[in-house]
Amino acid sequence: MMKADTEGIVLRETKTSYNRRMLLLFTREYGVISAGTNLGERGKSKSALALQHFTFGRYALHRGRNSYNIDGAEVVRSFYGIGEDVDKYFNGSYVLEFTAKVLHPEVPMPGVFDLLIDFFDLLERREKGFGTLVLAYQMKLLRYMGVPPVLDRCAVCGAPPGEWFSVEDGGLICDACRQKIMAEEGENSAHGALIYHVSFDIINALNFIHMNSLKKLENIALNEDTGRTLQKIIREYAAYHLDASNIKSESMV
Repeated sequence: MMKADTEGIVLRETKTSYNRRMLLLFTREYGVISAGTNLGERGKSKSALALQHFTFGRYALHRGRNSYNIDGAEVVRSFYGIGEDVDKYFNGSYVLEFTAKVLHPEVPMPGVFDLLIDFFDLLERREKGFGTLVLAYQMKLLRYMGVPPVLDRCAVCGAPPGEWFSVEDGGLICDACRQKIMAEEGENSAHGALIYHVSFDIINALNFIHMNSLKKLENIALNEDTGRTLQKIIREYAAYHLDASNIKSESMV
């Protein structure tokens, strides 16, 4: 039996019988794990607060033959302000579900762990433009997962990129490659349907988000049209390259 203390963030909770709960816990040392607990969910105890969403906590674990159990928990930092605002709550919930969807079980990802804490911090303090912050988080996560979009050249041939973003090819593509794809496969093909025309504003936004840390984007908010277009592209991109589809909270943001 292994016993350990670890920092963690609750990604998902499922209630079972006899007041027991199963948590999908993203830990710094062990990655994403499923852990059961009988710790009370109500009250103001350190354990109860640490089992809530939008909380950065420390957890006492023991691992049996096939599963983890949480024996104790305490709050390191609570981002309670996220839950006090409906828009922040829905955007935060979407990011938790998205993160749970793309991370692999029991693979430590300390960079993503810190990124998620930075996201909570910025979301709690931000007053508007929550969607821009979500997009920035997703793009950073794509990089950590090894599938960042190619933005500095054509993702197909390496030439200077044009004003086209191909989800299947993994980034910006040039006019010649887009024309070749359309000639060979057609605009209504699965490949062609995932090629988007992108303006210079969208290309500049992609590059700016790609080149700057999440914290440096604290006061940046995209205009509505640019944000919506990028939202669609990044969601399609994550669905194609990371199988991040059928996210229940997606319709709320």
